[in-house]
Amino acid sequence: MKEQLLEKIEKRQIIAGVVGLGYVGLPLAVEIARAGFHTVGFDLLQDKVKKINSGENYIADVDPETLKALTGSGMLEATTDFSRITETDFIAICVPTPLDTHQQPDLSYIEHSSIQIAGYLKKDTMVVLESTTFPGTTTGIVRPLLEKGSELTCGKDFYLAFSPERVDPGNISYKTGNTPKIVGALGKDAEEVICTMYRSFLKGGVHPVSSPEIAEMEKILENTYRNINIGLINEMAMLCERMGINIWEVIDAAGTKPYGFQAFYPGPGLGGHCIPLDPYYLSWKVREYAFHTSMIETSMMINDRMPEYCVQRVSNILNDFSKSLKGSKVLVLGVAYKADIDDCRESPAIRVINVLRKKGAEVLFYDPFVKEYRDKKDGEIYSGEPFLTETLLGSADIVVITTAHSCVDYELVQRSSRIVFDTRNAMRNVADRDNIVLL
Repeated sequence: MKEQLLEKIEKRQIIAGVVGLGYVGLPLAVEIARAGFHTVGFDLLQDKVKKINSGENYIADVDPETLKALTGSGMLEATTDFSRITETDFIAICVPTPLDTHQQPDLSYIEHSSIQIAGYLKKDTMVVLESTTFPGTTTGIVRPLLEKGSELTCGKDFYLAFSPERVDPGNISYKTGNTPKIVGALGKDAEEVICTMYRSFLKGGVHPVSSPEIAEMEKILENTYRNINIGLINEMAMLCERMGINIWEVIDAAGTKPYGFQAFYPGPGLGGHCIPLDPYYLSWKVREYAFHTSMIETSMMINDRMPEYCVQRVSNILNDFSKSLKGSKVLVLGVAYKADIDDCRESPAIRVINVLRKKGAEVLFYDPFVKEYRDKKDGEIYSGEPFLTETLLGSADIVVITTAHSCVDYELVQRSSRIVFDTRNAMRNVADRDNIVLL
C-alpha cells in the first residue's frame, strides 16, 4: 500500500482533491496542479466552481494566468459533486473554522466535509486536515467520522494527518508554495507518504512532528503569540496616549536593538480568519483540563475593545473642535483587515464603522480594494465611495484611517481633510502633520 502510493507520487499519478476553495484551498490546489498532479477542487458554492472551471480567479494571491492555464489544460477542475472523492488519492480539507454566536468553536464545516468524504473514501487514500482548530480535532473528530462513514480503518486502510495552513494574504515574500509545512500524522507510514506528497509540490520544506495534536497546537501557538504581543502593544498605545508619548516613535526606537525585541504595531483591532479566532479555540479547549489561560484571555480582551477605544478617540478629537460625534460625518479609509488586500474577514474597521453608526455618526468609507461588503451582523450590503477626492475628504468632519493601503495618496488626504485620526501610522511620511492625530 505505502510503496504503491510513493511510486504514484513519484510518477505524478496521484489525483488530488482539495475540499474548500477559499483563501487556503484554491492556492493549495493551484500549487498541486502546477507540480503535475491532476487536481479536483470541491466546494458547495456553485459560483466558485463555475469561476474556476472558466479560468476566472477570485483570490488575490493566485496568479490569474496560472489559474487559466491550469484549468485550460485540464490539470485543475472544480466540482460540487462529492462522489468524485472516489477518484482521489490525496485529499486536503481546507474549510472555514469560525466562531459561533457564543464565541465558541464551530466545527460544522469540518464535520460536514468529513462525513461527505467518508461516504466515498477508498482504500489507500491520504487525508489531511488543514483547517485551523484546537488540539484533538483530527484524532477525536475527523478520524471517527471517516472510519464510521467509510468502514475503513485509519492507519490500515487510509492515512490521516493534520497540516496547518500558513496563508498570509498579501505577503509578497511567502506564499503557499514556499512556506515551510508542518505535518503531524497518525503513524509512521502516514507521515512518510503524506510528507512525500507535500514535498513533491511545495518548495518551502516539510517539517514532520510526532502527532496531529503537536501540529494543531503549533498553529494555535503561532497566532496566539501574535495576539498576545499585539495586545501588549495596543495596551502600551493606550497608556502612551494618556501620557502624551508617541508610541510609534517608541517602537521605532526599541527596534534599533539588534536582539531580544520584535516590533509589533497597534491598531484598531485584529482581523483575518486566524489571529482573532485561534485564541478562542484554545481557551475553550483548555476548560477540559481545568486550566485558565489568563494571559491569552487578557490580550483577547484588550484587542477586542480596540474598535470602541478608537471610536472614543474620534469622539474626543471632535469634542476638541466643539463637534459632537452624533451627527458628524466620518470618512473611514480602509475596510480590509490589513493593507493592500481585499479581505474583510473579521475586519476591525467594520467594527469601528458599526460603533460609529451606533453612536449616531454619518459614516462613509473608501477602500481601493473593497467596493462593498456584507455586514456579518445585520446582513446588509454597504457600498463604498468610488473615488477619493478633495471634495469627499473636505466634506468629512473627520477622516479615520483604519487600513494602511499603500496606494492611497496620503498627501491628498492631509491636504484636503479638516482632521485625520490615523490608527495605523499610514501617514508617517507626510511632512505637514498639523491636522494628523495618531493612535
